[in-house]
Amino acid sequence: MQAGNVNYRRQTDLPETLSVFPLSGALLLPGGRLPLNIFEPRYLQMIDEAMSGARLLGMIQPGFDGATRQDGEPEIVNVGCLGRITSLTETGDGRYMIALQGVCRFRVVEELAVKTPYRQCRIAPFLADLDEDPSGAQVNRAALLRTFRSYLEANDLDADWQSVSRADNGVLVNALSMMAPYGPAEKQALLEAPDLKTRAETLIALTEMALARDEDFGSSLQ
Repeated sequence: MQAGNVNYRRQTDLPETLSVFPLSGALLLPGGRLPLNIFEPRYLQMIDEAMSGARLLGMIQPGFDGATRQDGEPEIVNVGCLGRITSLTETGDGRYMIALQGVCRFRVVEELAVKTPYRQCRIAPFLADLDEDPSGAQVNRAALLRTFRSYLEANDLDADWQSVSRADNGVLVNALSMMAPYGPAEKQALLEAPDLKTRAETLIALTEMALARDEDFGSSLQ
């Protein structure tokens, strides 16, 4: 897996501990690109620390049951995605605009007791994410595109179909999953899908259910 200028090929290329950014509804997938607006002081400090080192941090969602730790911070789910900061812009008003490129998913082994204002975890990376997913060849691309087109038509949207047609199955599935305007639990299901084929099937099922309910999922892909 290449992210920015760095290739990640084996476990030794990855950290054992990782600063994490809990953000509900945010989905980063291996190879995907997630833009973020950073403004909280603790996360500005986290970005500064990451940029002075390996430029890696973990995106993860708060738990879905509302449970909190003793300090009032939300508990987090067990699986997130490690990303590399591939671009950073200072806004002039104290914020950072960054882009994260997904490297691999990880499982939280334990959350660490740290003095930093941001949270850190010991992680177990999903090493299979560093290699090309062979199930990409089994993705039902026609069904995926048909469902995507139905979603766009239902919401009076358009797409760059030339770019879509050029994208390989892996890029297409992960990009559509990240753009899909679903809730935190659905985003987590897409993240934890064991392979591209299953992720595509999950995305198709979620979209078909949404279309069947005739719900308004917003005027644009998030």
